[in-house]
Amino acid sequence: MKNFILSAVGLLALAPGAVLAKDAPAQRFEHKGAVYSYTVTQVGDTRVISGVEERTGKPFTLRVGQHRVRGTVGSQQVSFALRDVESLQAGTATLASR
Repeated sequence: MKNFILSAVGLLALAPGAVLAKDAPAQRFEHKGAVYSYTVTQVGDTRVISGVEERTGKPFTLRVGQHRVRGTVGSQQVSFALRDVESLQAGTATLASR
């Protein structure tokens, strides 16, 4: 689960500034076969990532501060240092193709 959280926060390093808009559109990414949809909003000095794992419906909310990430994944509390986050590889990802 920590790998998912680190990946979700790492995704922020690649997110354009427009994603931080107040009414940000939902974004999606895939990690280890699971697809996650999320939005990013700015609340003061904190970025808030809210989303859901699409297959199970498990919600997550992560608050990214200057030095720490805190939040919940499902009903589990999480907290870790921002320096532990690794960025996802940049590039185009195809979630589905016909």
